[in-house]
Amino acid sequence: MNRTGIVKALIGLLLTLALPRCASSQTMEYPLAVAAAADGSLYVADRNLPGIWKVQDGVPSVYFQASKTFRTPLNAVRCLAVDASGTLYAGDSSTREVYRFDASGKPQPLTTGGIGIPMAIAFNSKGNLLVADLEQHKIFEVPSAGGKATEFAKVQAPRGLAIDGKDRVWVLSNSKQPLVRIDENRKTEVLVEEAMFEFTHQLVLDSEETAYFCDGYAKTLWKLKAGGKPEKMFVGEPLKNPVGLWLAGDQLLVADPHQKTIYALPKSGATTLVDMVKK
Repeated sequence: MNRTGIVKALIGLLLTLALPRCASSQTMEYPLAVAAAADGSLYVADRNLPGIWKVQDGVPSVYFQASKTFRTPLNAVRCLAVDASGTLYAGDSSTREVYRFDASGKPQPLTTGGIGIPMAIAFNSKGNLLVADLEQHKIFEVPSAGGKATEFAKVQAPRGLAIDGKDRVWVLSNSKQPLVRIDENRKTEVLVEEAMFEFTHQLVLDSEETAYFCDGYAKTLWKLKAGGKPEKMFVGEPLKNPVGLWLAGDQLLVADPHQKTIYALPKSGATTLVDMVKK
């Protein structure tokens, strides 16, 4: 090979190495959160992409590619949510911000500061956002149009968040009282009084106020019926570290970063999980 050929080969190699890994492999690396759109497609937050995938018919493609530089938008997405209109939201610990994606798929910051580490997002009947802040041990409320985040409640180590039909805010945490419910008057009701879990993450509610949540260290999905006690609904393989959770119809979607995929499980329970991502 002559010098010109060698130079071209080196340039081709450098260009290949410079491409993001996702551009060629289209595989997830560390999915932390999942949210479903009305058309059945899934949005998945990937800490190591970094950014967000969109999965359609089991095939992932990059929806938003963030920079690998810390303190840049969506470099460290921790949570996702989709509102009633189908709009996607993302909580990012890298920029300490919550973003709403516009019609062109670009993220727009919603607050003027005040958020620390957003771990979960939910919406009340007014369309306002409630955000679980792990760093400040608080639940913040953000106007639907965006603006200053104001304190709604103080909760130690909040990780999961859901809102029921009465606008009561359910908060899952790694504390001595791991599940509480807070009404509009800021009165707190303890639903689980003992620290019986190893390391909990996200929380979802169905229309009957049955709560579902995941325990990453215990490789367990839990269910709590109204007025009842927590019961295990799925334990062990293939789960290795269930972190993200979303309720799509009657299906629970589970993000497992150690398995690098999203699983589906009927909320009624099953003995097996369905892998939602084609390898």
